[in-house]
Amino acid sequence: MKKHRIAPEVKEQIINRIKNDGVSVSEAAKDHGISDQTIYGWIAKKVDGQPTLSEFLKLKRENAQLLTLIGEMTLKLSETQKKN
Repeated sequence: MKKHRIAPEVKEQIINRIKNDGVSVSEAAKDHGISDQTIYGWIAKKVDGQPTLSEFLKLKRENAQLLTLIGEMTLKLSETQKKN
């Protein structure tokens, strides 16, 4: 298998798509014709005391779930207060 050099700017763009746009690693890898493992390697090299990308994505999902829960609780509380 041939090894192709990918410019640092392109690596950053790919990682940013995953981190900021919610694109999956496998989708980004497919779009750019590279392996998932290559991208995971780039992500691992970028970690220096910060949460890993998978940790970040997990936290982002949990945050969205918590915001939804808070919204539901706020609506229920509001409905209860209106009845009284």
